[in-house]
Amino acid sequence: MHNFKELKSWQKAIDFYLDIYKLTGQFPIEEKFGLILQLRRSGVSVPSNIAEGSGRNSDKEFLNFLSIATGSSYEIETQLIIAHRLGYIKEEEIKEATLKLTEIQKMIFAFSNKIRTNIKQ
Repeated sequence: MHNFKELKSWQKAIDFYLDIYKLTGQFPIEEKFGLILQLRRSGVSVPSNIAEGSGRNSDKEFLNFLSIATGSSYEIETQLIIAHRLGYIKEEEIKEATLKLTEIQKMIFAFSNKIRTNIKQ
């Protein structure tokens, strides 16, 4: 069992969600039930799955939730690309968001590998 609040990946994912929330606030109102909703759901899924997995009984279960968090991060990346192509976010905004998201993905990947190593021992 891990204390999710101490995990850097969870902390960064929370901060990133706040960025997503603010970013989607500038989208057109007609996207309220489209990209805004999708990005916010995907965005909250990353830290939520890290937290939920940390409370599971085994590292194998935790790995599953980390995998789901990673999948959600790629979903966010795709949605950001679509939002950019639609002109809802600027080039510099997508670059900044993508850099932050890539950092979170790397952290989750490294943590997952650490857990896998511990399982094998």
